Amino acid sequence: MSTMLQRAGNGEGSTVLKQSPYKEKPRSFDRLFRTRLNNKMFRIICFSSIALLCIVLFSIILFIGRTGILAFQSVPAATFFLSTNWTPEDEQFGAGLFIYGTLALTALTLLISTPISVGIAVFLSEIAPDWVKKTVRPILDLLVGIPSVVYGYLGLTVLIPFLQNVFGQPIGEGLLAAALVLTLMTLPTIARVSDDSIVAVPKKYRDAAYALGSTRLQVITKIVLPAANRGIMSAVILGMARAIGETMAVVMVIGNSPIIAEGLFGATSVLTSNIVMQIMNVAFDSTWNYALYMMAFLLLLISLILIILIRVIRPKGEVNV
Repeated sequence: MSTMLQRAGNGEGSTVLKQSPYKEKPRSFDRLFRTRLNNKMFRIICFSSIALLCIVLFSIILFIGRTGILAFQSVPAATFFLSTNWTPEDEQFGAGLFIYGTLALTALTLLISTPISVGIAVFLSEIAPDWVKKTVRPILDLLVGIPSVVYGYLGLTVLIPFLQNVFGQPIGEGLLAAALVLTLMTLPTIARVSDDSIVAVPKKYRDAAYALGSTRLQVITKIVLPAANRGIMSAVILGMARAIGETMAVVMVIGNSPIIAEGLFGATSVLTSNIVMQIMNVAFDSTWNYALYMMAFLLLLISLILIILIRVIRPKGEVNV
């Protein structure tokens, strides 16, 4: 082989390489070797990327969790989770009002957005003509990608004055304003995922129902929606995850008062808004800071649970009627 390469280097082997069958094997071997090497390197790079991502995520969870647990050195866990007295200046760190505010805001948001979103999905997939589908679906996709600060600014400058004028409230900031802003943010996500789930229902189910004399309403309510229920539930959980984790838009319209809202127009605060409003003003090695980290860890756990729920209940290719 070395002799052959020397001859090729001297310009004498070009003819020999083309004619001799023994000279083709090194080329094939080289191509095969390079292909295998590239595949192996690609697998190594992919595995390294996944491993690095897992290490980074685990490090973040570990850092936030370990820092947050330090709060329980000064504050009992029961007091932290159940008390509603949040006055850090007096060493009172009750996060119960923020947990309650987060759950109340999320529930109110889903109560408003879920029926509207599913209605839009049913209309797009079952009733609307094609030109409406081709127009509305890209608009919904566009709304999903709009930054949250834009929604918050619209809520601050348009929604709150509107609520003040319609309901005669001196202050429009509060639970209802935040829920309406979050409804606008979660609606495109829930509607588009639900739309895809409904479209995925096999046409033969509809044809069979119509053949039995069912009306369109009966087909939608008795056949289509039950068949797409897992996808719709995944869409609702996705919307819930965004509502719980949203920060900027909520900060701009919820009032940011560490009290439990007395009504729909009452100012309150949630976990995300309290963290972002106070994290810059506390010393790192303090119970106040540790308490904020524990709130962040709680949000992280909630997000992980929702992601696991989505993975568990998402459609797996089969349709259950």
